[in-house]
Amino acid sequence: MTDEVLIHTHGRVGHISLNRPKALHALTLDMCHAMSAALFTWADDDQIEAVILDHAEGRGFCAGGDINLLRESALNDGGESGRKFFHDEYQLNHQMMTYDKPIVAFMDGVTMGGGVGIALPCKYRVATENTRFAMPETGIGLFPDVGGGWHLSRLGGRLGQFLALTGARLDGAECLWAGLATHYLPSEMIAEAKARIVDKPGRIAGVLSEMVGSPPKARIEDNADKIARHFASDEYEDILASLEAADTDWAQKERDTLGTKSPQTCKVALRQLKESAALTDFADNLRMEYRIASRVLVRPDFAEGVRAVIVDKTNDPKWNPPTPEEVSEELIDSIFAPLPEGEEWTPLNP
Repeated sequence: MTDEVLIHTHGRVGHISLNRPKALHALTLDMCHAMSAALFTWADDDQIEAVILDHAEGRGFCAGGDINLLRESALNDGGESGRKFFHDEYQLNHQMMTYDKPIVAFMDGVTMGGGVGIALPCKYRVATENTRFAMPETGIGLFPDVGGGWHLSRLGGRLGQFLALTGARLDGAECLWAGLATHYLPSEMIAEAKARIVDKPGRIAGVLSEMVGSPPKARIEDNADKIARHFASDEYEDILASLEAADTDWAQKERDTLGTKSPQTCKVALRQLKESAALTDFADNLRMEYRIASRVLVRPDFAEGVRAVIVDKTNDPKWNPPTPEEVSEELIDSIFAPLPEGEEWTPLNP
């Protein structure tokens, strides 16, 4: 076990609290294993009716996964330890998605990447004025994994494609509007909400509905029509052309944003969401994403993107291939291809 996750029970409620504040509670492999073990224990415990997931202190809920570990793996061990991290992290995502007891995630702060992966499988997802939701992976040569293909492809109005490509950040009100959150509460009400859930774990929906705060208007709603129109295609070049043809500040801003992203992983993300939308089993989605992760991890853009954005902070990644036109269908096909026998992802509880 690890002190980076605090695990308690309060009466009939299990409580998982992420506790890595200096890293905004970004997930390590040990944290994933500790969470999974707790969930397994409570699944068989008739005394536990529900689970609360939150963070112990600081600004985060969860800022993502262990990016430095992944980069070191890409550079030094051919991706072996990185694949292990993805494999077990995805097992936790699946375990949470298929969990029989309700989990309540309090997304009170930064909720990105791996944080999205553990929040969105929860039956109840509470956003606040502090929520900052994003899947920013295309900016570092990665892609919106941890079930992102499943969750984002099921948002209406091509919002998922917009979020996957641009890495745009949503606040709590926007998360509620988009359906990414099920409830919105002012952060000052969270402690009371948790206490009420502990008191009445069989009435979580009622507790949260009774306490609902009034969220401000979702700013992204004003851009919904533009998003649906310009991000309508599953072809990346079509999206870029649509934005370039529009003589508006908004379109220019989004086109400029896309110009900073990895062309390879933008094309990967569009295909990922298209294929995810057609799937009926979350495990099949994670199996596909593990194939993608295994390949993208060791391709040039990931190590280069992390160097430019996170390590050196120069924000000048040299993408390879450098343009969307040079990212061939053959390359994308190879990233999505099945893995050799014995190397495919499998769930903990098939």
